[in-house]
Amino acid sequence: MNPPRPRPKLDQENTAFWTGGSEGRLNIVKCGDCGEFTHPPRLLCRHCQSENIAPHAVPGTGVIDSFTVNHQPWARDLEVPYVIARVKLDGAPGVYLTTNIVNCPVDAVDFEDKVRVVFEEQDGIFYPLFERIA
Repeated sequence: MNPPRPRPKLDQENTAFWTGGSEGRLNIVKCGDCGEFTHPPRLLCRHCQSENIAPHAVPGTGVIDSFTVNHQPWARDLEVPYVIARVKLDGAPGVYLTTNIVNCPVDAVDFEDKVRVVFEEQDGIFYPLFERIA
């Protein structure tokens, strides 16, 4: 069992993002008018202010844009060290997710590594984490 992660408060804006993993979907809000993506999820497009937005499943792959290795045991039961990364998502221009890189040693992670989403479910929340693609 993985240690508990901070639980987001689900609302109209973010539920599709936090629960899409139940269907293997990484949902990012996309505008039906201008076609741009918005993350974090909002009820209005951040580009054109349209209300014509909806969750859109993106490929769930990307590249590590930036990362750091955390060595501080600031959260109870969260084993250190671990990687905190910013992932530039494929199929959603301009969208970066701050996440963890999992299933590999921390010293194996590098800039521009290709990654894919893996979901960690805890009490109905599907946390989008990423692992390196060989």
